[in-house]
Amino acid sequence: MEKLLKGQEARFTEGLRIMKSKLAALQTSVSKSPAAEPYTVTCPSLEAPQYGQKFGSKYLVDHEVHFTCSPGYQLVGPGSRVCQENGIWTGVNPVCKDISKCSSNPCQNGGTCSEGVNHHRCSCPQNWSGSHCQHQVLTAPPEWSTMNDPAFSRKPRCAKIDRTQHCSCDAGFHMSGTSDNSICQEHQGHLLDNQYITINNTDHLQVDSDVNECEVYQLDGASRLCMHACINTPGSYRCSCPAGYKILDDGRSCEDVDECLALQHNCTRGTTCINTGGSFQCVNPECPKSHGNVSYVKTTPFQCERNPCPMDSRSCHLAPKTVSFHYLSLPCNLKTPLTLFRVATAAAPGRPGPDSLRFGIMGGNNKGHFVMQRSDRQTGELILVQSLCGPQTIEVDLDMSEYLDRTFQAKHVSKVTVFVSTNEF
Repeated sequence: MEKLLKGQEARFTEGLRIMKSKLAALQTSVSKSPAAEPYTVTCPSLEAPQYGQKFGSKYLVDHEVHFTCSPGYQLVGPGSRVCQENGIWTGVNPVCKDISKCSSNPCQNGGTCSEGVNHHRCSCPQNWSGSHCQHQVLTAPPEWSTMNDPAFSRKPRCAKIDRTQHCSCDAGFHMSGTSDNSICQEHQGHLLDNQYITINNTDHLQVDSDVNECEVYQLDGASRLCMHACINTPGSYRCSCPAGYKILDDGRSCEDVDECLALQHNCTRGTTCINTGGSFQCVNPECPKSHGNVSYVKTTPFQCERNPCPMDSRSCHLAPKTVSFHYLSLPCNLKTPLTLFRVATAAAPGRPGPDSLRFGIMGGNNKGHFVMQRSDRQTGELILVQSLCGPQTIEVDLDMSEYLDRTFQAKHVSKVTVFVSTNEF
């Protein structure tokens, strides 16, 4: 019996050894075989709508594509579409619809507006010209003066300003004639400065040696003498800048005065001075109010962090982990598209970072002037897509959500405030 048991034990041990050897060989062969390539889901490419633009060139799952329309067109349909796990985009293709150009009554001084293909045209009444009938037609002297006067060389430049007719001659010519028929005659023997004539409502003819360069340049359609305002002076002119700006050494350009840097503000303790175009703002952003298990603490003047959440509070974990405040100052009529702001994430040392991010605009009063677009794997961009002009203050709330293995991890909110100036500089 003892010999029989020993024989069975020997056979069992040998069988167990052989089985282990086969399992080891099988494991080795599996580890050496090439790993199967993960299947990447993509959505079909999207085209920009006619008379519009598309922002976003990646068509992977959870990536977004945004759409805007050119000036004069209105977006009909969704402003953004998201690539889903089934390879299908959310929403439908948007279109850009033409907005009536004449609905805003662009024609002035009695002009008649007529629609065209992607444009409008103003038919101006007599004595008015320009794309919006905004310019009064220059008054020319009677034909008899140009035909019968042998000394005539050229017509004077005339315009009615504030019910008074102003006429001027180039250097080397002088004004002659009456209030009804004035002409520019060539000087004999010497040259004089430009002469300027004013004909008031009493038909009184006054000849002055000064020419209003500001008006002459404006009437001739030449480039602007001044960046902001032109002021005529005897024999010359000077440029001025709006309040809150200083004139530069070239005598014509304006530069914003940084009241915050120059300590020319009246912001009280506890507030921060933010420089804007021609002025400044005193700000003191507040953290979101506590609700339920969610509460925040201010860690810097421009950032709030959420206090630790109870383990069983799902609503607390879904609330923004951080809320930051940002302030931008923009001039009027910037060229678009223009990247204004970037938001990114970074993993803490020793902790795995998110493998997926989602960006979006979650609130504010921007009215479609901005889109949020991913620029790389960890960064999103706020892009200005429609020109703005002030004075106005626009708020945009940006949302960046972190995911790990498609599981929500945390959300961060950036509250951007944009101060838009009335000036283009």
